[in-house]
Amino acid sequence: MVDRKSGRCIATSSWESDEAMRASEESIRPMRDQAAELFGGSAQVEEWEIAAMHREHRSSEGACVRATWVNVDPDQLDGGIDFYKTTILPALEELEGFCSASLLVDRASGRGVAAATFDNAEAIERNKDQLDRMRATGSQQANAEVLDQCDFELAVAHLRVPELV
Repeated sequence: MVDRKSGRCIATSSWESDEAMRASEESIRPMRDQAAELFGGSAQVEEWEIAAMHREHRSSEGACVRATWVNVDPDQLDGGIDFYKTTILPALEELEGFCSASLLVDRASGRGVAAATFDNAEAIERNKDQLDRMRATGSQQANAEVLDQCDFELAVAHLRVPELV
């Protein structure tokens, strides 16, 4: 995911297990460092659990992602995940141009990031009011503090994660 205006870029990878991810650390590090050098930045590595993953349809060229980072009391994280799956996902599915959504969490810190992919930037703009209401309702219901929100171009879509809803 890239935000060409700010220069922010997020690259993700997924692993079958925590053990597989740990075993790959040494072989992945040179590729990550080279990518950071090519982009003229630095790499920040974060580890997340995939709490929910849903695809309505595959994204195509021009797809865009709205990502929202939140913080919640770790003891309330499971309730927040359930709310996302039972309320936010069905509401997202109703929006024109919706492709997919995911929720990633860090159980120890209570941080999470919810990402919704749409066919294009225009679809995000058309759904802006509904997305804003979902963010406000979701953060209130889950007692979550919204830390950041950013819209990205989906530059490469090749993550192969099964449906997790």
